Amino acid sequence: MSDERRKGEILRAMIGILRHRGPDDVGFYDDGRAALAHARLSIIDLGGGHQPMCNENGSLWITFNGEIFNYTELRESLIRSGHRFTTRSDTEVILHDYEQKGPDCVNDFNGQWAFAIWDQRRGELFLSRDRLGIRPLFYTADSRRFIFASEIKAILTCPDVRRELDLEALDQLFTFWHSLVPRTMFRNICELPPGHCMTVARERTRVWQYWRPAYPEHFDEIQERDCAERLLELLVDATRLRLRADVPVGAYLSGGLDSAVTTAVVRRFTNTPLRSFSVTFDHSEFDESAYQREVSQFLHTDHQSICCSGRDIGRVFPDAVWFTEKPVIRTAPAPLYVLSGLVREHGYKVVLTGEGADEILGGYDIFKEAKIRRFWGAEPASKRRPLILRKLYPYLQNVQAQPDAYLSAFFRVNPDDLKNPFFSHLPRWNLTSRLKSLFSEETKAALRGYDACDELRHQLPEEFSRWHPFCQAQYLETVYLLPGYILSSQGDRMAMGHSVEGRFPFLDYRVAEFASSIPPRLKMKGLNEKYILKQAAGSLVPASVRQRPKQPYRAPDAASFFVEGGWQPDYVRELLSERRLRESGIFHPGAVRKLVKKAEEGQVIGVKDNMAVVGVLSTQLVHEQFIRRFGRIDGNASN
Repeated sequence: MSDERRKGEILRAMIGILRHRGPDDVGFYDDGRAALAHARLSIIDLGGGHQPMCNENGSLWITFNGEIFNYTELRESLIRSGHRFTTRSDTEVILHDYEQKGPDCVNDFNGQWAFAIWDQRRGELFLSRDRLGIRPLFYTADSRRFIFASEIKAILTCPDVRRELDLEALDQLFTFWHSLVPRTMFRNICELPPGHCMTVARERTRVWQYWRPAYPEHFDEIQERDCAERLLELLVDATRLRLRADVPVGAYLSGGLDSAVTTAVVRRFTNTPLRSFSVTFDHSEFDESAYQREVSQFLHTDHQSICCSGRDIGRVFPDAVWFTEKPVIRTAPAPLYVLSGLVREHGYKVVLTGEGADEILGGYDIFKEAKIRRFWGAEPASKRRPLILRKLYPYLQNVQAQPDAYLSAFFRVNPDDLKNPFFSHLPRWNLTSRLKSLFSEETKAALRGYDACDELRHQLPEEFSRWHPFCQAQYLETVYLLPGYILSSQGDRMAMGHSVEGRFPFLDYRVAEFASSIPPRLKMKGLNEKYILKQAAGSLVPASVRQRPKQPYRAPDAASFFVEGGWQPDYVRELLSERRLRESGIFHPGAVRKLVKKAEEGQVIGVKDNMAVVGVLSTQLVHEQFIRRFGRIDGNASN
């Protein structure tokens, strides 16, 4: 087959795979030539942006996945500088800004993007990813070609790309909940890190960072009221920008503070008609419908919800893994996939969500936990330790049932821990790492001597050690967990599974930069998380939502695949069988058999066992859908 024939077939395959989910870009650079293609959602400028665009003389071509929210202001500035436009799309704004400033153009953009520009004059391909990693960008290269795409599955359609799992990336995921960029779950396929750009030419490839979160070593004095007012001012402007669309914009309402604030800003500061959406559960431990209804009534939104049962999760879980393109250790992505389907059924292509607030403003329990453990390390004789720890996880019945001795042992602190740069995350990572006991002997042998934490340690910025401990924990959450798990497994990917675009006002880079300058004492006052956001919200949201302790979004895990009454999706029984476990070679069949027996008997009640069931099953799904054969599994079939 000729190179030109192969090139055409690769692109048709990519487009055929990518069209189903909305915005995607694909392309490759080959012997000094480039071929670009994409399929985008029609959100801004419905008449333009449906194919790669070029400048007036054809020297620059762009393929683009995402949105530049400040494109209107940039367009006016570029017109004043002499640029001529043929559309009103943000795609053309990127092209002209690059024409004027080259790679530095990315500093002008406020948005979420992955794009590539073929610069024919320089014989160079320029790629960029947004600051916080909302939109994904993957690539692979050999001596002849550079192939890139918004989804790994697009790259895997190339017949010359080998489909192999990266076991070290898997080890990372079974430690941190995600792999460390530029690694992906697939050998020789890389991910461009958030806030990075890349150029590819015949002579060389260069990757550089143009933005990352940074925290001061010493915080300036700031009045609480002034800080809250500035935060709200930035959130209002970030939300207004993200309402720019030629289609209706909806909002997710989880029942928590973050989505309530985002929705309240729309209602109070704009004239935008608003429909809100939420997912509920038939199990009271996970259901937040009462809070969702309260917020919707308070804000007078046209509200729609969908109830997700354990069977629903089991049914759509293969789809969730297909879109995340990696294993997960929680089923949380699956209900969000169901929710985005509801949004699409009602004719909406865009939703605002509250993602990012917990990372940039210190909302997760892990921040409280680290604060308590540091107190513990400083006051080892305190008798209040177990009592305080019980306040951390009131929603986890299994934790509440544990004796004080167990809690003291699990959250123990020794002098070496206090010196560890990963102090805040050690309990989480140690718990997750226990799942590696399920690895087969072959997998363990391949990973012998490898330390995921060492690889992460070498990625930390030099000034990390000089930051406040609270800020160190925030950096780990914002730079790694947010793009590596929250957005890639729950945010962008699950929405795009139904061609819905999520927009995140808290991830406006101006909001993130301001949040980095806020002293930790205003982010967490005592153990009151996101304190400054609650002050900024004021009367915009119900008092009950402001006063409600943080409850993370969760969903039924193991029980979704081993439902009471014996119902079980066919793929679960098949992929967890001894034959299929031996075929993939990743896990020890005997160890998994014991885990499955516990699940069948309803004895999987702890966090570790639930993560183990989901982690093993999702890894087997990745092997099945991307390695053993290429294609989605139908989760509708059942016994």
